[in-house]
Amino acid sequence: MAKLPDFVSIREVGPRDGLQNEEPIPTDAKVRLLDALSRTGVGRIEAVSFVHPKAIPQMADADEVWRRATKVAGIRYSALVPNTRGAQRALAAGFTEIEVVVSASDTHNRRNVNRSTDESLDDIAELIDLLHGAGAQAEVIIATSFGCPYEGDIDPARVAAIVDRVVRDGADRVAFGDTTGMGTPRRVRDLLTAVRDRNAHIPVLLHFHNTRGTALANLLTALEFGVTEFDASVGGLGGCPYAPGASGNLATEEAVHMLHDMGIDTGIDLDALIEVAKLAETLTARPLPSGVLRAGPRTRLTPLP
Repeated sequence: MAKLPDFVSIREVGPRDGLQNEEPIPTDAKVRLLDALSRTGVGRIEAVSFVHPKAIPQMADADEVWRRATKVAGIRYSALVPNTRGAQRALAAGFTEIEVVVSASDTHNRRNVNRSTDESLDDIAELIDLLHGAGAQAEVIIATSFGCPYEGDIDPARVAAIVDRVVRDGADRVAFGDTTGMGTPRRVRDLLTAVRDRNAHIPVLLHFHNTRGTALANLLTALEFGVTEFDASVGGLGGCPYAPGASGNLATEEAVHMLHDMGIDTGIDLDALIEVAKLAETLTARPLPSGVLRAGPRTRLTPLP
């Protein structure tokens, strides 16, 4: 077995990716959730997305949420943007880490942003220049990297070619989204091999959904490939509004629970995180899928020394 890392960085995406798939909740509740997550020890948080309210009404109050949120020193906050207007809003709000997204699946990309994948890549090249000119970093998220609800399997070579393009255009990092939850350890190995063979230097983050119950297995496989950055969502909030059936991000507390038991540090207080998951259940007024949230404190494993 490959040597595993001593530390894993988790980006908490519940306030953005999680809430955009829920019924809209009040601004006060969003701020409350974001502030509570900032007190758990998590080092990165995807706070909001700057999108047109007709497209994602759940994010219509992004400017207000970010203005009112308590910014904790040492936490890297980021925002997702779909286009130039969104990037300008994010920069005006003070974000210096900004994510843009493109789908490996042309059909999903058209459903998501009404453009082909190639058209989005052309736009992203201009966005990267805009962000760098303003002193911000650009992360390119490649959605449907492991499969598409409309096209089925996605060839890892297609994803690797998209990475080639965005690296040439100056992307600071790339992320691979398992938008449909079709990811398996085999697909993770195939994708990371294809990408690393051509762009071993680019920082990589993985975003898994647990639609088919494989998120933690996929995370472990990625760890064995040396990946140390992952997205997760408190309580398992989230999915994708443009991918039918793709409910359920990897729950942050499930990832932290497993990693800590393996002796891998995340910097996150698991008990504090579970309390935030309970808060998320209250705010969304529905049971969340996290197994750790359902289990009592006596059933949690004691981490290895």
